[in-house]
Amino acid sequence: MEGEYQEVYIRNSRGVELFTCRWLPFSSPKALVFLCHGYGMECSGFMRECGIRLANAGYAVFGIDYEGHGRSRGARCYIKKFENIVNDCNEFFKSISAEEEYRNKCRFLYGESMGGAVSLLLHKKDPTFWNGAVLVAPMCKISEKVKPHPLVINVLIRVVEIIPKWKIVPTKDVIDSAFKDPVKREKIRSNKLIYQDKPRLKTALEMLRTSMTLEDTLHEVRLPFFVLHGEADTVTDPEVSRSLYEKASSTDKTIKLYPGMWHGLTSGEPDGNVEVVFADIITWLEKHTSDDNSVVVQPIHTFKHGILKMNGTASPPSQTPKKKQRPRKPSYFCGLRGRRLLHHSPV
Repeated sequence: MEGEYQEVYIRNSRGVELFTCRWLPFSSPKALVFLCHGYGMECSGFMRECGIRLANAGYAVFGIDYEGHGRSRGARCYIKKFENIVNDCNEFFKSISAEEEYRNKCRFLYGESMGGAVSLLLHKKDPTFWNGAVLVAPMCKISEKVKPHPLVINVLIRVVEIIPKWKIVPTKDVIDSAFKDPVKREKIRSNKLIYQDKPRLKTALEMLRTSMTLEDTLHEVRLPFFVLHGEADTVTDPEVSRSLYEKASSTDKTIKLYPGMWHGLTSGEPDGNVEVVFADIITWLEKHTSDDNSVVVQPIHTFKHGILKMNGTASPPSQTPKKKQRPRKPSYFCGLRGRRLLHHSPV
């Protein structure tokens, strides 16, 4: 394996400490790839193979655990506003893009499941900033098979103001439904950074609202994209990706449906299938990576705080915080400011 792995803690505009990580090739990267993970997931473990594979292919890969996800602080898997996730990603990704060594590099979004929705909303936030997106089984439309009745949505809206954090939304075991390979499935289940409890009411409503908004605005998608979906996916219906492909205004768009494959195309399929999927992703990135396709990014942030070296563990900063943070409990499911901690290790 060629490259370097780093971990950095940042603090978002709401004062919440967020975990970020990166996989870097030893040579100058061909382009930058920014990871948007799924609901309840995290980057350092669950998306590690993705980061390593893309770094080995010559790309600099950057990930962030959303607030309340993975190693980031916040109520576990509680999404108060979906816009908060998008804004945190937007500021972090742009701060990386503004660094001197990366200003002239192509920038690609990579979103899996709910991360596909995050990627599309990042594109909508700044349509000319991104050079393209890879969308793996994206959440960008509610399947007609499961779309709730408007009356049900109205009831949820009324109740959520009273009990927003209650874990009362019934759901089947998504791990069983998403990841085909039994060994990989159990490995994912043993990852305590992945949320494995029932979705909170407010979180479910935010995801529903976001999906419905995206569904109504798919025609506004104009960036080059490659959307991939398993035809046997029961978590996000393949019709979602077909709808995106058909409605998007992009002149450069590609779709590939994989017969017999499930939701976890890059992490839950047998090794042979995973190899095929990543080969397709890297081929698409190679095709869209060129000096002519890059855009110069002006500086966005100047970090004035020192960089502290982090020890071998993945714990957050140990310096005295302004407010006491409650210990995080392992649980599952999908302006930057302050201190930065850096951890290096070969990948």
